[in-house]
Amino acid sequence: MSRIRSLALLLLLTGAAGAPIAPALAQAPLLGGSEPAASAPPGAAQPAAPPITAVPVTDGSIQIDWEVRNRFRLFREERDFREQVEALSGLTVLASEQTLGRQSEGRGWARNVVNRLCIDLAGRVNEPCTRDGVKESYLTPTEHPVTVRLAGAIPVGAICAWTFDDGDGPRNATQDCAEPINFRARYGKPTIASVDITSGADAPLRVTTQIMVRDFFIAGLGDSIGSGEGNPDRAIALSDEGFCFKSYLGSGIGQFYRPSRAGFKGGRACEAPDTLANWQRYSATWFNAACHRSLYSYQTRTALALAVRHPHIAVTYLPLACTGATITDGLFGSQRARECIRTKSGTSCPGSVDGQLGELRAALTAVHRRQPDRNLDLVLLSIGANDINFSGLVADVIVDSPTERALFRRSGVIGSVEESRTALARTLPRDFARLREALKPMVGDLSRVVYVAYGNPALSNRGTPCPGGPAGFDIHPSFNADPTRLGAVSSFVDNEFLPRLKDLAQCSNGVLCRDPSSDRMTFVDSHQRAFADHGFCARAATDPEFDRACFSQNGTSFNADIVTAGNSPMTCGAGASNYRAYLPRARWIRDANDSYFAAMTYPQGLAAAIQPADIHDATWGVVSAVYGGAIHPTAEGHAAMADAAVPAVEAVLSLQPGGPDVVSQPLPPPAVTAPATTE
Repeated sequence: MSRIRSLALLLLLTGAAGAPIAPALAQAPLLGGSEPAASAPPGAAQPAAPPITAVPVTDGSIQIDWEVRNRFRLFREERDFREQVEALSGLTVLASEQTLGRQSEGRGWARNVVNRLCIDLAGRVNEPCTRDGVKESYLTPTEHPVTVRLAGAIPVGAICAWTFDDGDGPRNATQDCAEPINFRARYGKPTIASVDITSGADAPLRVTTQIMVRDFFIAGLGDSIGSGEGNPDRAIALSDEGFCFKSYLGSGIGQFYRPSRAGFKGGRACEAPDTLANWQRYSATWFNAACHRSLYSYQTRTALALAVRHPHIAVTYLPLACTGATITDGLFGSQRARECIRTKSGTSCPGSVDGQLGELRAALTAVHRRQPDRNLDLVLLSIGANDINFSGLVADVIVDSPTERALFRRSGVIGSVEESRTALARTLPRDFARLREALKPMVGDLSRVVYVAYGNPALSNRGTPCPGGPAGFDIHPSFNADPTRLGAVSSFVDNEFLPRLKDLAQCSNGVLCRDPSSDRMTFVDSHQRAFADHGFCARAATDPEFDRACFSQNGTSFNADIVTAGNSPMTCGAGASNYRAYLPRARWIRDANDSYFAAMTYPQGLAAAIQPADIHDATWGVVSAVYGGAIHPTAEGHAAMADAAVPAVEAVLSLQPGGPDVVSQPLPPPAVTAPATTE
């Protein structure tokens, strides 16, 4: 009976704004976001109410905790965000990626999430986007889902009368204090949350706090390192049978077999060509195939980790980085699309991709039309490698056959250190200055541009260069990592390219900026030390069993006999379908074998001179390994980059690492007086 009397007393008390807490409101206004029940019209007679006294404030042993639900707004469904919260609990991004990789048995956590995003596979933002059953504007949210609960010494069986007031009238609900309560908080307006706690015959206590969500608008710009090249959201499914490639090699019959795509029923022999459209039906899946954008990219993982670590914020993330981008062709201007986009009805093959800066300006214009005060909070940026033709340096290292070297040198696939050095001295500084001037109006102070540097991909054993050789590169008969050329490229990257990028980003060592105090970007390179032990040649006894058994160190991973290779292309006897792209490995850099086994890219965005003529063409066997992710970070490598980037991002956004984002203390109860009675 005492509990019934207490509840009856509770229902007579007022909320934070003095409105009666009506049980008829229940939880519908909070859970469903509907309007509260209509009050009596002005001037109407009001029922007499007994005098009301102020409710004592709790002594601090009970607090109001709150968090934004599904606060990484790229995800449409909260279950996908909760998986990341659980995986990242108390762990680094790298450790969480390794955990998720094992849990998925190497198939990767993104394989299902990729179809549940607020951006479609063509890169278009869904406006509105239906998130957890509620339509929201993705770029300009007007409210955020919030869960509120009591924490501390809560009496068993206590009843809570909640009031949420954002200035447009209170919303009320009464329930057991042990249960959390959900509501949608107005964006840009503080909500005063107040709860009166009644337990038995004890006097009610009141706890009050302010709820205000900070929604950060973050864009990702740059090249293949920003996009996540080499790490499709759903890796290619490989067949245990072989597929024939033609070869420029002068000896033999000019053919070789490698694992085919699972599901492909067309002509696997070189004498039985098939259509590209049929082949593309069995491609890997990216959340944007034209740019090879991946959820595993360090940019996505940084924005996601930020949302996980800070429960009082939301992150609106706009991924624009595109593999193959340079500052001129990719950021300022359009570039060739990398690969066809798989759709339910077939494939779509866009010829080009719009410039990233233009896309970002268009997004900001749309935002300012709806919310003039909403601005871009942060840009994640990696650019410069393609500007000095880094892929040409990769081809120079791994393409070893004289026939292929001569052909690809003439077509521009193979570059040289001297050519890259010239671009580093002349072209890149000029274009970087243009980029700085273009970004400044969008972010104001360029410290809000977080430039994340590349890691040297060719190091192992505490920074010593990889020794070279065929290990990891025998996917093509002409490949071999030449030790001399490899050493020259590694030295150029370490001693010239990476230091100059830092100077360009930070206006140092002779790089002139208009206003160095506001033109310096935030620069992140702490991950480079870790990459020094995890280059493409790193191996360990803990590597996946398939890798250890089937990827030969002496270049004999694949059956050279074309008679038997058509049915059994691997010399280890195991099927290629056993490869798992997302199991932990010592190497954080995809080698050429990894690139083929994870993505098997049939390239679309190539110059006409090197565009493959058909699916057995000798050209694509080479360029798929060069352009399809070889010498790019694995998901683990991207996670390590995210671990380096997150503290820098938190500092730029003034977020306390591991601490509360909103410091809230109980507010004093409002002044309460007895309402006037009508005569």
